Formats: sequence, structure tokens, C-alpha cells
Amino acid sequence: MNDLSVRSIVLVAAFTALIIVGAIFSFPAPWNPVVPFTLATMFVILSGMILGPWLGMATTALYVLLGSMGLPVFAGGSAGLQVLFGPTGGFLIGYILAAALAGLVVRKAGTSIPALIIAVLVGTLAVYLPGLPWMHYKLLGIVEDWSWAATWGKYTAPFLLGDGVKAIAAVFIVHYLKDRIVPSGKNR
Repeated sequence: MNDLSVRSIVLVAAFTALIIVGAIFSFPAPWNPVVPFTLATMFVILSGMILGPWLGMATTALYVLLGSMGLPVFAGGSAGLQVLFGPTGGFLIGYILAAALAGLVVRKAGTSIPALIIAVLVGTLAVYLPGLPWMHYKLLGIVEDWSWAATWGKYTAPFLLGDGVKAIAAVFIVHYLKDRIVPSGKNR
């Protein structure tokens, strides 16, 4: 096994651990009993931006796999297929897309501040695209007055401020670390 392979394995494991820590140390939103506040999304997007689309996707897929197998790595230490098939499961699938797409943007556009901002926005959107429709579908008929307006107003809009703070942090982290940690090679 060459040094690049070992380095890639170590980085995937390290970023998976960061996602786990970001998810486990979560807290519920007072207005939303379904989706908690976590730092996991920031680490998901960072994994793609720093490791590249393929290693970022491997990192997030490993995270989802570990949680699906029953290891308590999802938000608040939850685990199992019931979480993946529950209201927040679409967001977990979105993690895989987010890491890959954020990594692709950085690969194609570079690591300038504007490119990193675009990568974070694309990654964040990739979390929401499967997450919102899935959550809406899973809670339809369970939550009173459930509509797309409620999905947006109660379960999405309040998280945008936190997502913005995490996005700014991710841009600065990648800008600072870009020359220190980014692995080279085609497997990025």
C-alpha cells in the first residue's frame, strides 16, 4: 500500500470521526422536535471540499453505513435503519451528495474565496434537496397543518442562520488548510 493510499484512509477515517462528533453533540431546536442542530453538516461539506469528491463521498457514505448498521453515530447518538428511513433520512442521503458536489466545485473552480462560497452553497443545497421532500413525505398526515409552507417555515427557514454560520466557518477553514491537508492524486 503506498503512502497516498494510507493517507487517504486516515483522512477518510478522521473526517468520518469529525462528522460523528458533530452529529452526536447536537441539541434539539425548540420549535422543531424532528431536526436537531448539529455541526455534522459542516464536517460533511468540509470532507468534500478538503478531501475531494470521491474521498468526501466515501467519508459520508461510511458515516451513513456505520449509523445504518446500528452504531450510535447519528444526531444525538441515534442509530439504525429506522433513522435512515425516518423523517431525517433524506438529509443523511443528502450528506453523500453534498460532499461529492462540494468537492467537485472545489476541484473545478479552485480554492479562491468565491469558489469556496459556491462549493458551500452547492453542498448545503445538496443536503436540503433530498432532505426536505423526504421529511415532508414522512410527516404528512402525522403533523397537524402539514403543508409545504410549514415544511419551509417551521422545519427549514430557522436553520438557515446556523447553516450560514457553518458555511462561513467552512470557507475559512478550507482557505486556511488548503495547502496543508488536501491530498494530491486522481483519487480525490
